[in-house]
Amino acid sequence: MDYLLIQSILQGLMTGGLYAAIGLGMSLIFGIVRLTNLAHGDFLILACYISLIFMPVFNNPIVTLVVVVPIMFFIGFGTQRSLLNRVIGRGDEPPLLITFGISVIIQNLLLYFFTANAAKLHHPLILSSFKIGENVFIPIMWLISCIVGVAIIILLGLYMKWTYMGRAIRATSDDTEAAQLMGVNIKAAFGIAMGIAMMTAAVSGIFVGMMTPFYTSSGSNYLIIAFAVVVIGGIGSIYGTLAAGLIFGLALTVGSHFTGPTFQQLFGYIILLIMLVIRPQGLFKR
Repeated sequence: MDYLLIQSILQGLMTGGLYAAIGLGMSLIFGIVRLTNLAHGDFLILACYISLIFMPVFNNPIVTLVVVVPIMFFIGFGTQRSLLNRVIGRGDEPPLLITFGISVIIQNLLLYFFTANAAKLHHPLILSSFKIGENVFIPIMWLISCIVGVAIIILLGLYMKWTYMGRAIRATSDDTEAAQLMGVNIKAAFGIAMGIAMMTAAVSGIFVGMMTPFYTSSGSNYLIIAFAVVVIGGIGSIYGTLAAGLIFGLALTVGSHFTGPTFQQLFGYIILLIMLVIRPQGLFKR
């Protein structure tokens, strides 16, 4: 039995759960606001640095979520209401330029206050694992990140289906004019959607910061991952994001098993290119 292959598959599934959470916020904004958020990865890294600020108080990056998540919600809500809502309906270019500008501003502010040195959110369980069978080891933090990522997607799906604001956001996504005629405050719905997207970015960002070093410029890497997950899963599909994250994570780790880490990223983007050719709308287009 190829224990290394089994290890790679399990690692791919756990990585995929985290990747799904990374792409969830971008998929939400794509599907509802019709906005390409080029600053998504930088918001994710911003959450890492905010957690780093509160680490001396809480001594545990997971506990800092009680502060980081509300902060990121208000940052997202304020950004949408104060900047992006002003250019909605004026074409694709103005929101694109604004989010690009936000990305540059976040990177430079982080560089100014935290320097270009690598940072990491330390957790006592980061090196812990448990054994399955004889030779298969499961890293505890990767497993927790996968469970949290899946839980976020399920909870967001329930929120969108069963709450008034969730249904209002879905109605806005389906038909903006009809939603306005039914009394939905479109700008508020867009703001809350962006706030929710930033909350998911905060959670996934802190888990990313615990498992890998991050830099002030690391946001671009996670923006690409988010794009890949959104394209594979289908724009606006919450559960499609989960499937896409698992597929992308498996492609990276299983591909790395056969070719080595040098070509790890290649297999993920081969899957992305195949999807663009065969089914450009994604697996579960909303």
